[in-house]
Order: sequence, then C-alpha cells, then structure tokens
Amino acid sequence: MTNNIISFPHLGNYSIPIYYFLSHVTKNPIKIAPPITKKTLELGSKYSPDFVCLPFKYNLGNFIESLEEGASILLQAGGGCRYGYYGEVQCQILKDLGYDFKFVSFLDDAKLNPKTIYKALKSINPKLSKIRYLYYLTTTMFMINCLDKIENYIRLNIGFEVKSQSFKNLEKRMLSDFKKSKGVISILKKYRKYKKLFKSLPINKPKNCLKIGVIGELYTSMEQFSSYFIEENLAKYNIEIKRYTNLTYLLIKKQFNLKKLLKKARNYVTYELGADGLDNVARTIDLIEKNYDGIVHIKPFGCTPEIGAIPIINKICKQNKMPIIYFSFDSQTSDEGIKTRLEALADMLKERRKK
Repeated sequence: MTNNIISFPHLGNYSIPIYYFLSHVTKNPIKIAPPITKKTLELGSKYSPDFVCLPFKYNLGNFIESLEEGASILLQAGGGCRYGYYGEVQCQILKDLGYDFKFVSFLDDAKLNPKTIYKALKSINPKLSKIRYLYYLTTTMFMINCLDKIENYIRLNIGFEVKSQSFKNLEKRMLSDFKKSKGVISILKKYRKYKKLFKSLPINKPKNCLKIGVIGELYTSMEQFSSYFIEENLAKYNIEIKRYTNLTYLLIKKQFNLKKLLKKARNYVTYELGADGLDNVARTIDLIEKNYDGIVHIKPFGCTPEIGAIPIINKICKQNKMPIIYFSFDSQTSDEGIKTRLEALADMLKERRKK
C-alpha cells in the first residue's frame, strides 16, 4: 500500500502532530484534509443520518473531501462516547456513495490504546517495528504537549494584544515550523523559540481582567470551526479564556483524574457521566472556587453525556450565583446569533463587575 494516500479528519491544530506521526510510521504519502468550511458541513450533513451528532457530520465531510482529492486510506480515531461506534457507519455511507478506499480504525471497544493503534498501523505498513512506533508515538505526544502549552498562553492573552492579529500570525508561523520537526530536540528548540516569541508580543492586560471558563464536549472544544470560533469571539471583548480540554488532557491526564474529579464533585455526582460529563461538573466547581466571572458551556446538539451534565452544572451555578451561558451547535446554527449572545454576555459581566 506504499502508493496509497492516507488522510484523516481535522481536529483543531492537531493535524500537524498527526501528520508528523503518520509520515514517520507509514511509507505512504499523507494528505491533510482540506480546511473545514461550510462546504465540509454541508457535505457531511447531506449524507449523515439526522440524529447523529455534529462531529460525525464534520468528520464525514472531511472524509469525502479527502477522497475527492485522491486519498485511498482513511483513518478514524474518535471515541469516548457513542462516537466510538460511528466508524462503521461512516465507512458504509462512503462505500454506498461509491468510493473505493481502505478504512482503518484506531479504536478497540470504542477506546484508544497503543496496542490497537500499532496493530492498525501494521496493516498499512507491515514493516513497522515496535521500537520505531513507540519512539514516534512518544515524540508526537511531546509535540502535542508543547503545542497545548503555547495554545494555553494564547487563550490567556490574545484578547489583550496591542497589534491586531499578532498572535494569529505568529501561531501560523509556529504551526508551519512544527510541521518540519525532525525529532525531540528539534521540537524542544521550536517550543522554546515560540514560547519566547509569544511572550515578547506586546499586550495590554489589566491585573483584574474579566475571566471566562469554556467547558463542554471535547470535539467542539478543540475544533474551533465547529463552535463558530467562540474563543476568538470572546477574546475580542478583552476577556481571558480558560479551557481545560485538549489532547494532552484526553490522552494522558484524564485517565489519572477520575478519583480527583469524583472527589471534587462528590456533592453532586456519584458516578461517571460518560465522555467529559463528570469533568465538566468538576470544572464548574473549580471555576467558581477560582472566582471566574462566567462560564460558557458548549456542545453539539443531542450530545448525551453533556445533556446529563447540564442540570447538575446549572444547579451548581445557581447555588453559587455564577453566570453561565449554554451553546448547542448543529448544522443550522447562526453565526450572528452566537456573536449577539456573546456580546450580551460580555456586557452583562462588565456591568456585574461595576456593581
């Protein structure tokens, strides 16, 4: 399968480390799916069952666009909730549309683990050794962690940049540079370089600025197009943004956090709620304890774990007089409607501060 092109769906800026990983563990050319646009969502929605969640539709649209551009091996790794069982459905839809391709899932019982990923990659590159696989898996995780740390700094400060687009322009340079990384030392040098460059960008940030925590479903948290760039729009009102969910958390930290989360949420939750439901209940309490000004909860329409968590989150916020706004996204969501609600939230929080 050395001449077949591999492609995969977008998930925020993580296409860069995924590209790096695949380019070193397979002998195939790698095609990053075209950037997500409204066309991507239209394609995915057109061929998806009505009841499936928005991430399914975005991923299906990504797959179709990749296949149209010559991809012949599609990779799928979504899990954590019912999305972990969607791969077979997506594969069948694409087969019914007449596409000829190989579909490779990294999941085992709707979960990711290193053994199943290795087994899946061996089906593409039979000569892949465990040593090479583990080295590049570890190196890729290091790159993801470096990017997540810098992205966190961006969220905290982009709303206070002195020169418009200075953070975004530097971020584009950084991602392009990271894509050319050769190994751990190369990644470390790039991380230190861009950490220093971002901190050198002039900002005008007051000590007691407005602070908002963004919580909710993992895909809409990490793929900004699917949440209509909600963080970017919030930052325009000179607001510091806190977001917990990223790949470093999901792939490394989350598995060690269960007891801690249950302890923090013990007055409201006894068991896991599925996906990030429990996490978001605990995050709500954490944001209240840290005196944040407000919370934004985001999810795709029909996301079951978040639907289960919302009444609990709402109760906690009412008890503690914490302002919270909920956004539920689907293929009919209005961009202008979101911006209007965010503007109203920012105005309300500013007035609340004055009083």
